[in-house]
Amino acid sequence: MNDEVSRVPEGATKSVEASHYKQELSRSLSLRGNVMITLSSVTPASSVFIIIPFVLSAIGGASFIAFVASAVVGIFMAYCYAELSSAFPIAGGEYSFTARVLGKATGFALFLMNALSLILIIGVIALGTGQYLAAAFSGANSKWVGVVVIVVCTFVAVLNIRTNAWVTGTFLMLEMAALVVLTALGLFHVTQPLSTLFHAQTVGGNGVLKGVAFGLMTAQMATAVFAYNGYGAAVYFAEETRDASRGIARVVLWSLAITVIAELVPMTAVILGTPSMKNLLSSSTPMQYFVTARGGSGLNTAVSLAIAIAIINAVIAITLQAGRTLFGAARDRAFPDSVSNLFSYVHPKLQTPVPATLFAGGVAAAVAAIVPLSALIVATGATVVAVYLFVALSAIVGRRNGTTAHTHYKMPLWPLAPVLVIITLVYVTYELWKSNPWQVAIAAIALGIGYAYYYAYLYSRRSTRWTMPLAPRDAHATNEPGGLLMGPALEIDPPGTHDTVVE
Repeated sequence: MNDEVSRVPEGATKSVEASHYKQELSRSLSLRGNVMITLSSVTPASSVFIIIPFVLSAIGGASFIAFVASAVVGIFMAYCYAELSSAFPIAGGEYSFTARVLGKATGFALFLMNALSLILIIGVIALGTGQYLAAAFSGANSKWVGVVVIVVCTFVAVLNIRTNAWVTGTFLMLEMAALVVLTALGLFHVTQPLSTLFHAQTVGGNGVLKGVAFGLMTAQMATAVFAYNGYGAAVYFAEETRDASRGIARVVLWSLAITVIAELVPMTAVILGTPSMKNLLSSSTPMQYFVTARGGSGLNTAVSLAIAIAIINAVIAITLQAGRTLFGAARDRAFPDSVSNLFSYVHPKLQTPVPATLFAGGVAAAVAAIVPLSALIVATGATVVAVYLFVALSAIVGRRNGTTAHTHYKMPLWPLAPVLVIITLVYVTYELWKSNPWQVAIAAIALGIGYAYYYAYLYSRRSTRWTMPLAPRDAHATNEPGGLLMGPALEIDPPGTHDTVVE
């Protein structure tokens, strides 16, 4: 398979007769199965219990504004993901369509930064899980619990994709149940006025609530964008999803819609239902404070355990992503043959990229053991923004140069969505730089290393490496000869979905 890919000539993506990747992964997921894994990658509970507390402590009730604004950005961003994923349903993720639209050098730079981001995100979620398990089992060390979680989840992630869909679906239900409990506690005990949702404040050094500047609230949008991040993960599993080119847009858009509801509603309920804004914002674990204050220590222990078990789900799902993006790059011959051959290997029975997945999980475990959670949060904030910028730019350029003309989904009101995303994220990047330049610097350094590697190693070998063949042929696709018509899955079509190929 790898030799076949390496012989694809330059410009193969523009040729109807160009070579396709060989179908090696198990194409056994329905669209619903993809949604379950994608939502597990988003993991709304981890955002509510681990990521949102950082925003709450910084801007208080105005977190509501930050998350509503980020939801609007998310809708526009999801349109971009839906169109590009439908055009390029390839397991490598964002780099796969960026390389084909913006150029191979940019594609590799994005791959390197995104691979780093995924590994760091695994650490963020696992360390947060460790905190909640430590709350349920007194005396447990949260850091090492998190490392163990990564190791165990990595071995689960190498199993067949349908097994992972079943596991993640089960855990997702636990996750959603915990969020329902949190929402009910808040809505049944509303004590704060609605104006709290529009008041940016934090706890000062003297323990008194004080207002914060508008710029800080805007900067927190980067964290809010990160909290919603993951709905684009659907494309990572496109080669394992039946009729992906036609249905992947539904997966992306429905995943975002469910994510926004599952995160924004519980957060709003907590803000309005907390008995004390000062205690909520000053607590190192605001959600645990809230559950204990409103439901008692017993309920807090039960919810903490449920959240920890459910959030393990996200570690599995994101490890699946990280393994597949590394597999995709190795299949594209991004590395020397010994490395590419190892990471592009697919287990013949499990039909999963076992070495790539094990490596991604191993690096994530090492990072979680060494780097503090707060530093991981900082390191991932701007990388997500950078990925979104490249995706939005690809959505514009793809229409203009015709590389996405074959897509089954075209977003409504193009180019409004990607243009507004770019404008918004450029401003967010500016505010990030003002508040913490290291967030932007980390993303820029990763991109710079990626460009340097491409021109130092891949460019001179571009006829045989990083050639970007077409997506694997899908026997389930309804528009290919001999394809099988699937039953309805996620029957409600999102705006812009077409039943025929858009010319």
